[in-house]
Amino acid sequence: MPRLLRVIQKTVLVALDHDVFNTAKAAAYSGMLCFFPAVLVVSSLLARAPEGSKLILELRSTFDEFLPAGSIILLNDSIAAKHMRSGQVLFSAGTLAVFAGLGVMLSLMEGFRRAYKIRRDSWGFWEKRARALLLVPIVLVPLCLASFLLVFGRGIETWMIANADHELRTIVIFSWRLVRWVVSVATSVTVLSALYHFGMRQKEHWGWVLPGAVTASLLWFPATLAFGWYVTRVADYSRFYGSFAAGIATLVWLYLTSFAALLGAELNGMLFLVRQDRLEQLSARAEATPSAQ
Repeated sequence: MPRLLRVIQKTVLVALDHDVFNTAKAAAYSGMLCFFPAVLVVSSLLARAPEGSKLILELRSTFDEFLPAGSIILLNDSIAAKHMRSGQVLFSAGTLAVFAGLGVMLSLMEGFRRAYKIRRDSWGFWEKRARALLLVPIVLVPLCLASFLLVFGRGIETWMIANADHELRTIVIFSWRLVRWVVSVATSVTVLSALYHFGMRQKEHWGWVLPGAVTASLLWFPATLAFGWYVTRVADYSRFYGSFAAGIATLVWLYLTSFAALLGAELNGMLFLVRQDRLEQLSARAEATPSAQ
């Protein structure tokens, strides 16, 4: 335990030295530009389904569990935008979402590079952007699969409650909601692991990126809940920012998300450097042993 605490303490100090706060700000800014156009595209596609209105309602309920208070208002405005079925609007929103998503990935990749203390010129200009562009669908695929389960989760929960015995209803509700949260955590770990694995010039083994992914997920969920409580119970952003309050709250939430992801990368980078030092020590001992003999 003391050794683990030393690693965590050193990780935090190194993260501060790597300017993780400003890197998280850059990622959050691009994330703000990406989030709402992406939601507009997804909701527009859902609206074309036979039960589109019901699916959009479930989508709103799902985001309401994670977004801070006030952000859901912006989300509703984005979903309920006029001309939502216009092909030109969809193309513009999709292009903006991809471009902004590319900015998010580039900011995160810069943070990963600093965490592993890799030279800045290890990536070529176009090579780095091509990898960042590939990271966008790599991240979106597990998010879409998890969102699919969460969107339909309420309908499944309603069906299970209606068909469950009265004495077992509480157990059914608790079990299903536990499953939904487990899926959310597992998705977060999967997405972060993919980011850490493919977002580096040298690919780390999946097992080596798990500590950072798990740590970032465990930081993000309570941070999101705490920030939601702070916004609703303590801080009244509308007093300071007026009509911009919801946007500011969303930006801060994205900042916390980016910070957690970067801190997880810093932990992986610290563990990577520890392993490198061990390998160098073992190599030095192996070379010294024949000489002594």
